[in-house]
Amino acid sequence: MRKLLLPVMALIAFSVSAQEKVDIETINKIIAEEKNNSKVMDIVFHLTDVSGPRLTNSPGWFRAANYAIDQLKKWGADNAQLEEWGNFGRGWEVKKSYIALTAPYYKPIIAYPKTWTKGTNGLVNAEVILITAKDSTELDKYAGKLAGKIVLVNRTDIYKQSFKADATRFTDAELDSMVNFKPDTTTRQNDPQRFARFMAMQRTNTLIKQMAEKEGALALLTTGLTSHDGTVFAQNPTGLRAPKDDGTGAMLEMAVAYEDFMMLSRFAKENIAAKVELDVQSQFTSNETKAYDVIGEIKGTDPKLKNEIVMLGAHLDSWHAGTGATDNAAGSAVMLEVMRIFKALNIHPRRTIRIALWSGEEQGLLGSRGYVTNHFGDRKTMVLKPEQELVSGYFNIDNGTGKVRGVYLEGNEKVKNIFAEWLKPFNDMGAKTLTLDQTGGTDHISFNNVGIPGFQFIQDEIEYDTRTHHSNMDVYDHLLADDLKQIATIVAAFVYNTAQRDEKLPRKELPKTSVR
Repeated sequence: MRKLLLPVMALIAFSVSAQEKVDIETINKIIAEEKNNSKVMDIVFHLTDVSGPRLTNSPGWFRAANYAIDQLKKWGADNAQLEEWGNFGRGWEVKKSYIALTAPYYKPIIAYPKTWTKGTNGLVNAEVILITAKDSTELDKYAGKLAGKIVLVNRTDIYKQSFKADATRFTDAELDSMVNFKPDTTTRQNDPQRFARFMAMQRTNTLIKQMAEKEGALALLTTGLTSHDGTVFAQNPTGLRAPKDDGTGAMLEMAVAYEDFMMLSRFAKENIAAKVELDVQSQFTSNETKAYDVIGEIKGTDPKLKNEIVMLGAHLDSWHAGTGATDNAAGSAVMLEVMRIFKALNIHPRRTIRIALWSGEEQGLLGSRGYVTNHFGDRKTMVLKPEQELVSGYFNIDNGTGKVRGVYLEGNEKVKNIFAEWLKPFNDMGAKTLTLDQTGGTDHISFNNVGIPGFQFIQDEIEYDTRTHHSNMDVYDHLLADDLKQIATIVAAFVYNTAQRDEKLPRKELPKTSVR
């Protein structure tokens, strides 16, 4: 691996306001440790290439989890272990996946099985049939025609080339708009007609799947406009967990590259006989249905504050077409690196620092919600446990490989001036934006829902939505080493500052019930 330089990570000395103390000497040590001795890329290599895909409860997830625990113990962290959070369902993994066009000629097809679906029981070769029904009233004409076929559902959208770069960073104007964000007390209105069309399409697709499985179709092939240029987004939004209790899985469904799918569709529309051969092997991996998070600690040392907690975390689970590099081995590796930095510098925090690497995030923040319910309180009833009062804050990374540009304050204006001081050492690294806006879809929400200050950092998009998020391109090569090092440094500083404050981070008003 070539040597990676961090020209922006210079040691920093400056004055801070009397209102918020910052231990600049220790912050400079954190910066120097990450600049000179970083292990973040080695950690992320083991979480991705070595561990493989990390679908919750799959062998890959447990390989990564055990690696994380071993590293935490090696560095000297306390209580490094798996902690059960609840019931998830059986693990699942792909053992073999092959698909190709065999008539009118041979051509490999880019496609990935969707989660928790069956295999083919060996090599099969079958004709393609295209369903062009606009709604459920037109499905009867396909009745009795799907047995032994490979089924495609017609798409009427047309791919249009984009002239924008896949990878982007936030512009100054975009960051300024975040700073100027004002919370809107009005309820955001959805487009009812668009939502109705979406729900009608979902109902029709569900009926097609049910018909295809009942009649004995071999497989269902799907695609979307985002699955182009060899990138395939292969998550399974229609089935959060194993759809069948017997562990046999649903009928085989495969996500196909857009160009290959449209080729097959055109054959069908022009009455050109097309055949596809498949050989897919998938399996449920054990009878274990309980699921776990990775937990580790650095014990606090202050007699008055050591029982209080600062948490940092990221979700360790991923989808399966890639190795979950940007979503979210990047965040998990950063959090492990932060723990390594603290132990390497022999830091003895006043409060206890606790890392958590979650499972089940991709199915609805299940690991963090289970942990929060077990330790802090029930978001539905708002019945809180004593430990809830002990947590100063939670810091999360889950927006890809891009460097930190600031923090989403989640409407907590009370922390704005505090975080502004904490960001000053990193302004020259591009991190200075604070917005009262909130961001969704990841594990800090679980903490906010029970009144604990939870924060996600603002990160540059890079290729997150355009190329890597839940796709076969979410692999090690799409990570930016310098950005991950910058993230680790800033997260370490925020966690350290939180652990050392005389007071816990200020909180918003306790929510009445969870709305997220």
